[in-house]
Amino acid sequence: MSQKKIDKQMKQIEDKRAKGRVFKKDSSFLKAEENVFDVPTLKLLYSFANKGFINELGGSISTGKEANVFYAIGNEGEVAVKIYRINSSTFKSMDPYILKDPRFTHIRHSRKDIIFAWTQKEYQNLLRINKAGIRSPKPITFDRNVLIMEFMGENGVAYPSLKEIKMDDETARNFYDQIIENMRRMYVRASLVHADLSEYNILIDTEKEEVVIIDVGQAVTLNHPNAREFLTRDIENIKRFFKKFGIDEPTKEILERIKLKKEEDTIIEPDPEEITVGQENKEIKNKNIENEDNKNESIENENNRYENTENEDNKNESIENETNRNENTENEIEEE
Repeated sequence: MSQKKIDKQMKQIEDKRAKGRVFKKDSSFLKAEENVFDVPTLKLLYSFANKGFINELGGSISTGKEANVFYAIGNEGEVAVKIYRINSSTFKSMDPYILKDPRFTHIRHSRKDIIFAWTQKEYQNLLRINKAGIRSPKPITFDRNVLIMEFMGENGVAYPSLKEIKMDDETARNFYDQIIENMRRMYVRASLVHADLSEYNILIDTEKEEVVIIDVGQAVTLNHPNAREFLTRDIENIKRFFKKFGIDEPTKEILERIKLKKEEDTIIEPDPEEITVGQENKEIKNKNIENEDNKNESIENENNRYENTENEDNKNESIENETNRNENTENEIEEE
């Protein structure tokens, strides 16, 4: 496909995005957009549009520290497009959650590599969480710094967060129990800890009175060295929020509830894609090490060749000197 056609398609995406129903025109949002829609990201969006994942890109649903989420319509209906900002993301804050994750131990420590790995990590975490019977966005596809997933809302309006909901004590108890059960399923079935659970990343389907878990990019496996610390922090966040509704369950009891295995529980096996993340980078690292070893071996061989040549030269020089001495000796004898 010609560059002219690609540019035209990218412009159409931009035009549709700008006309989105929930497009915000405040200066802070426009400034944030400049950091989101760089040329590589626009080309990636074009690629997704060409495959039918995005037919129309609307306005912003949310703006976070690392990413912007946009409403879109694709062949599968309403979707959310999460774009991690490569230039302005506080990617250093991602380090504790990804560099110690056994699935991502071999990634390179550059900004781009960490953000690309983080996008893949969120996709894989969503796969696990959905399989565990937890309501959360169904992941559709991802590439580089863009993740496309199910839109959690209806007709372009996202579900409200737990923070935004007005509720009585009885409703609060219902949501509290759902959250603890979701934490249990995440722990027992998916072998994950959310690691950033709070009233801000829990949505509520008000019609069904159902909890929806979002923002799982930082979720870690149970063998992460900080998993216990993150789990305790999640519990304390939930306790703090629900205390005003008269709910004050001891942390120890909540931990017991979360770790309780039930007869109907099925342990989610890691997706084969997860294994390749670290493995690919490990292979790259090993290849680099191998190349370095070969390079060193080549240098060593060159040094040995040089040393052998030098020794040979010294040997020849020694023979030549010996010959000269013999000739001198012969001359001396003749003179006598």
